[in-house]
Amino acid sequence: MTVIVLAVATLFFRLLGALTHRARFSTWQVSAAHGLAVMLVMTATAHFVPSDVTFMPNHADMTAMVPPFVPFPGLVVHLTGVLELAGAVGLVVTGTRRAAGICLALLFVLMLPANVHAALAGVPLAGEAATPLWQRLPEQVLYIGVALWAAGVVGGRPRRTDVTGVTSAGSRITR
Repeated sequence: MTVIVLAVATLFFRLLGALTHRARFSTWQVSAAHGLAVMLVMTATAHFVPSDVTFMPNHADMTAMVPPFVPFPGLVVHLTGVLELAGAVGLVVTGTRRAAGICLALLFVLMLPANVHAALAGVPLAGEAATPLWQRLPEQVLYIGVALWAAGVVGGRPRRTDVTGVTSAGSRITR
């Protein structure tokens, strides 16, 4: 479900840029940053949902995912929810996008043991069967890759030219 949210939101922002000629969404990279932010708001919400809510993952579901070696699992779930929300905000603010993407990639790596534990222990989410490990691992790698790409760490940054004809890398464009 989260992969679908990421893909649809990214496509939405890119189409918004193309149809309205908004410079903000003129690249796939920036649109993916915003799409990842939408996905993070959705996933972070589950960290704070009361346990009696059953139509979506809730705090109890998220706490059950935390491996036994991690102390204070309830607190860790709240903390990761706050970090996901902060990362989402950081992705949509141009000046913090690079740092947010790098920090989110690190957060996704740190949350990998919870995903492995949940898959191997068969931890259900919202009453649904546990997502198998063969699905969770590629999804986690995808989120890490999108975060780093949105941050401009991998795949290069789009070069922008200012009015003087100098690229963001500092070289002059000759015509």
